[in-house]
Amino acid sequence: MVATKPTITMFSLQMNLFPSPTLTTHSSTKTLPTTTVTATKRRAIVFSSSLVVASWLNFLNFNSAQPLSLSLSLSQQLQDELQQQEDHLVHLFQETSPSVVSIKDIELTKVPKTSSKEVMLDEDEDAKVEGTGSGFIWDKFGHIVTNYHVVAKLATDTSGLQRCKVFLVDAKGNNFSREGKIIGFDPSYDLAVLKVDVDGYELKPVVIGESKNLHVGQSCFAIGNPYGYENTLTTGVISLDKLNPTW
Repeated sequence: MVATKPTITMFSLQMNLFPSPTLTTHSSTKTLPTTTVTATKRRAIVFSSSLVVASWLNFLNFNSAQPLSLSLSLSQQLQDELQQQEDHLVHLFQETSPSVVSIKDIELTKVPKTSSKEVMLDEDEDAKVEGTGSGFIWDKFGHIVTNYHVVAKLATDTSGLQRCKVFLVDAKGNNFSREGKIIGFDPSYDLAVLKVDVDGYELKPVVIGESKNLHVGQSCFAIGNPYGYENTLTTGVISLDKLNPTW
């Protein structure tokens, strides 16, 4: 469509520059046959089309004449920016993942014969895992924040058979597990707080930010243990800055 308009314009110009030839005699003036006029029109169309093609070639040559060094510089700049973003994300995961814990919701099938907590929480015929979830270390004293739905059975247990096993990493990178005791919860906010015994271990609490500083469109990163997978990283954006506009 872009080339059509110049072609029509040039065709009109050609017809004005090269009018239909006439043959003059002593007695009268006669117009050349129609075939001659048609051939002239065809030559005009071919000529105008050639001008259009030449114009496009000149345009492409002009664009391709950009300095190669400028293109390489922009490419290197983009590559450096992407590398910086990637390095930042790797550093963020390495620094934060030790503060994230894995939680298993366990139900005992019968009263254990021993009072050893570790035996009670072993996954065998006397204990079955009913669910898994994630949480994060709130402080160095062993308080763990998680979702209420992860420990809902433990929070409402009346049989005494529900248990919660928390898998942690200390500040030195050592893995260990402890039984989690629920000390508070709020189903309306889907939040719960557990307490684990951390004697002999130094924990790395997560760095807490302020939700008031969040804005829709900002990048966010989720580190957790979904569906039994450990230490996964998911990226996204803040899609809503308030769960309830009336707050």
